[in-house]
Amino acid sequence: MAVYVWEAKTRQGSTKKGDMEAVNEAAVQAQLRAQGLMPTKVKSKPKNVEDIFPFLQSTKVKTKELVIFTRQFATMIDAGLPLVQCLTILGNNADNPALKRVILEVKSDVEQGATFAESLAKHPKVFDNLYVNLVAAGEVGGILDTILNRLASYLEKADKLASQVKGAMVYPVTVITVSIAVIVLLLVKVIPVFEKMFADFGGELPGPTQMVVNLSHWLQAYVGYMLIAAVSAVVGFGQARKRSLSFRYQTDALMLKLPVFGDLLRKVAVARFSRTLSTMIASGVPILDALEIVAKTAGNMVIEEELMRTRAAISEGKTMVEPLEESAVFPPMVVQMIGVGEEAGAMETMLSKIADFYDDEVDAAVGALTAMLEPMMMVFLGGSIGTILIAMYLPIFKIAEAVG
Repeated sequence: MAVYVWEAKTRQGSTKKGDMEAVNEAAVQAQLRAQGLMPTKVKSKPKNVEDIFPFLQSTKVKTKELVIFTRQFATMIDAGLPLVQCLTILGNNADNPALKRVILEVKSDVEQGATFAESLAKHPKVFDNLYVNLVAAGEVGGILDTILNRLASYLEKADKLASQVKGAMVYPVTVITVSIAVIVLLLVKVIPVFEKMFADFGGELPGPTQMVVNLSHWLQAYVGYMLIAAVSAVVGFGQARKRSLSFRYQTDALMLKLPVFGDLLRKVAVARFSRTLSTMIASGVPILDALEIVAKTAGNMVIEEELMRTRAAISEGKTMVEPLEESAVFPPMVVQMIGVGEEAGAMETMLSKIADFYDDEVDAAVGALTAMLEPMMMVFLGGSIGTILIAMYLPIFKIAEAVG
C-alpha cells in the first residue's frame, strides 16, 4: 500500500485536501466518492528523506509525548469513540514521526484482529512491559480509560523523578568538566606564553612556577593520550555493563554504597518500586506478575534480585514483609508500612503513600546534594586556577623587585 495526496470538491462546491493510504489511485477515488466527494486530483505522496534512507528515521519517543498520547487516548475512549478511530486520529495528529509510525502500525494490527495489548507489545522501545500489562488488564476488566489515566499519572511522576536524578548528576559533572577544560586550556595555551617571556628575562624560576611549567610540558605531550584513555574507559565501562551480568551486578551494588549518591539512588529505587507496584495492583494485575514486571523495570540488578526473591517467597505462601525484612535495600519504615497495608487489605494505598513520601525525600536529597556540591566545586575551580595564576606571577614580582 502507498500514501496518496488528494483534492476533492464537496457537494457545496468547497475544496477539501488530505492524504490517504490505499492500494492505488482508483481505490482512493472510490473511497472519496463513497464519502460524497468528487475527486479532482489524486497523486502519490512525495517521499521524505527518511522514507528513502530508513536509517535516518527517528526511533525516540519522549515520556512527555507518551503521556500526552495516553491522556488523549483515555479521553477518547471515555467519550465512547471506537478503538481504531482513536488510533487513527492520534496517529495522524502525532508530531513525532516515530510515534506516528508506531500508532499507525498498532492501528493496523488491531484492524487485523489483534488485541490492543498484543499490538502494543510489538513495540517494546515505546511501550514497556508495565504499559502493555496494564492495558491488558484494562481490556479484560473493561476499564481501559481508567487504566490509561492511571498510566499517564504514573508516567508523569516517573518522568519527574528521573528528571530530578538527572539534574542532580548533571550539575557536578558539568562543573567538573568545565573546570578541567579551563585548567587544561591554561596549561596548554597560556603557560607556554609566560614560559617564553620568562626565558627571555633569564634567571631561575621560583619552585611553584617551575612545577606549573613542568606540568604544562607533560600535559602538552600526553593530552591526546589522556583523551583517548578517557573515552576508551567510558566506552569500555558501558560495554562491560552490557555484556557481563556479574560486572553489572557489582557496579550496581557499588552505586548503592556510594557515600552521597548511594543514598539518593536508594530513595529513587524505593519511590519507583512503590509507585509501579501500587499502579499495577490498583489496576488488577496479579501480585506475582506485578512483582516480576517491577523487578525488570527496577534499573538496578541488586534491587531486581531482591524483588525476584520476594516474588519466590510469596509464591511459596509467605507474606511480602518476610523477605523484604531480610533485604538490605528497603528501609525498615517501608517494610513496616507494606506490612500494615497487607494486613489492612489496602496495599496499593499504602504503596502510593510510600511513593509520595519518597518523592519528597528525593526532592530534599537533590536540594541537599546541590547545596553541598556547589561550594566544593567553586573552591576546586577557584583554587586550581588561582594557584596557576599565582605561580605565573611570582617571577614577575621578583623582576619588579630587581628593577626597583
